[in-house]
Amino acid sequence: MAIEILKPGLATSIQDSGRPGYYHLGIPMSGAMDQESYLVANLLVGNDEKAAVIECTLLAPEMQLHQDALIAITGAPAEPKINGEAVPMNTSIAVRSGDKLSFGFMRTGVRSYVAVAGGIDVPLILGSRSTYALGAFGGFEGRKLQAGDVVPIGAPSPAAKAGRSIDPGLLPRFDREVTLRMMPGLYFHRLKPESAETFFSDTWTVAPEADRIAYRYKAGQPLKYIDRTPPFGAGSDPSNIVDSGYPYGSIQVPSGLEPIIVHRDAVSGGGYGVIGTVISADMNLIAQMQPNNKAHFLRVDMHQALQARRLHKQHLARIRQALSG
Repeated sequence: MAIEILKPGLATSIQDSGRPGYYHLGIPMSGAMDQESYLVANLLVGNDEKAAVIECTLLAPEMQLHQDALIAITGAPAEPKINGEAVPMNTSIAVRSGDKLSFGFMRTGVRSYVAVAGGIDVPLILGSRSTYALGAFGGFEGRKLQAGDVVPIGAPSPAAKAGRSIDPGLLPRFDREVTLRMMPGLYFHRLKPESAETFFSDTWTVAPEADRIAYRYKAGQPLKYIDRTPPFGAGSDPSNIVDSGYPYGSIQVPSGLEPIIVHRDAVSGGGYGVIGTVISADMNLIAQMQPNNKAHFLRVDMHQALQARRLHKQHLARIRQALSG
């Protein structure tokens, strides 16, 4: 009752809906970076929508099934194959014990999800099966998957059936250039007005330093801060503060040079002033941005952010409805 990892891929890990409720203790929420693709994967195979799946990053793993199973692959187009034969994504597929699952290169997007009927059956840690590799707990032995790992699978539900698929119009897009809506934060007022303008008018490029902890962006104009006398403990860099908490999606700009957006495995606080926060409805977009993809930041207010969240929840409700029964 298991899957064996033959080749681990670039950064493959077990993830679920996440581990909320411990951020104040320094433990991030973790969980699937692209929660929408993760949800679709579980619903396709009849799982509880919070079941654990395998998250694949850029270079997906090669795996072998050691039992008959039902699988679905969602997220970034990854050219999946079973025993060398191409199989569709976003469809539930019956596989036999001994079958080998492999992938091609993700030409757009970054993360694909492999759900298995019954879910990945690793232990719950603080209510979640998600891997937090920086803290070395959760998932499979608290780390990324390696060659030779044998990952256990739970018992499938009666809802599991082959051939289930989803209307492509309900699936996320994987554009190489996106707009990220953000609300200005506690320290936005420290930017000089001309820098506040260029931050929104520039085109920013995803740097190679992009992972589950944070995404760094480059190629915009350096930001300038209003002169001030830093308080004791903040240091001389004008982008620094004494210390504060970091909300999920917060934007820091160390030395005013390259914005960094913290994501699901980020630390919960530190000494960089947060100039704003990307709204929750757009965090899945960040999760699927490859290095050198482009982004624009768009300023929104609280009303617009809440409206975007309502629309996103309505979209997820349509996905659940489409895959019910």
